[in-house]
Amino acid sequence: MQVTYSGHSVYHTVYHIVFVTKYRRKVLNPGFAKYTHSVIKEIAEKVDGVLVDELNIQVDHIHAVMVIPPKYAVSKVIEIVKSQSTKVIRKKFPWLDKVYFGTPSLWSVGYFVSSVGVNEEAIKNYVKYQQKQDSGQAKLDF
Repeated sequence: MQVTYSGHSVYHTVYHIVFVTKYRRKVLNPGFAKYTHSVIKEIAEKVDGVLVDELNIQVDHIHAVMVIPPKYAVSKVIEIVKSQSTKVIRKKFPWLDKVYFGTPSLWSVGYFVSSVGVNEEAIKNYVKYQQKQDSGQAKLDF
């Protein structure tokens, strides 16, 4: 567990964040996902003290492990990341206008957030290898 020192505080505020594409559209294909990965990381880390520890992009949702200083509301950081990444991504990929019927969004309104505690490594591994865990059908023994 790594703590961060800042002025008059010491903190360990790590969050597991998940947000999905609008209408759960499967638009985050591998080539698109690579660009999205760099955009989200760059935008998040422009916020003073925010660090993207792990980021995994699936075809219709994103998992992130982020360190967010206690001086920021988690909802505000997510709002910044989602709104600014939408602007950058929609500008780069104009074909999304057809997918989203001219609406200016890319991400669904909501999100999931959970603080990461003692099981930080387990959650990081889950985020990192989530695609491998989700692929394939379950094998059932009868």
